[in-house]
Amino acid sequence: MRTKLSKLWWSLMAMIILSPGFAFAAGGGGAAPIVLVADTRKLSGVMAWWANLYNESHFQFMILTIIIIPVTGVIFGVLADIIMSHIGIDLKSKSLPGH
Repeated sequence: MRTKLSKLWWSLMAMIILSPGFAFAAGGGGAAPIVLVADTRKLSGVMAWWANLYNESHFQFMILTIIIIPVTGVIFGVLADIIMSHIGIDLKSKSLPGH
């Protein structure tokens, strides 16, 4: 049983390692590269700036997205804590009522 699992493991690893090479080999070679752009014709304000940033620099777009998502999560979390404390939900105590 152990040798069968070992063979299965090595076969799976070989498939994972070699599959990108098989995909590139089947490409054909005559296709044009894909261009990823955002359509900014009907956008304005922050949405237009965000789409233009995506079109101009994928790296800057990535860095800004990585920064904005956790900051937004922290802001929403703090706001949720404030709202829950105002309506009477105590999140700071660990005692469970009724138990």
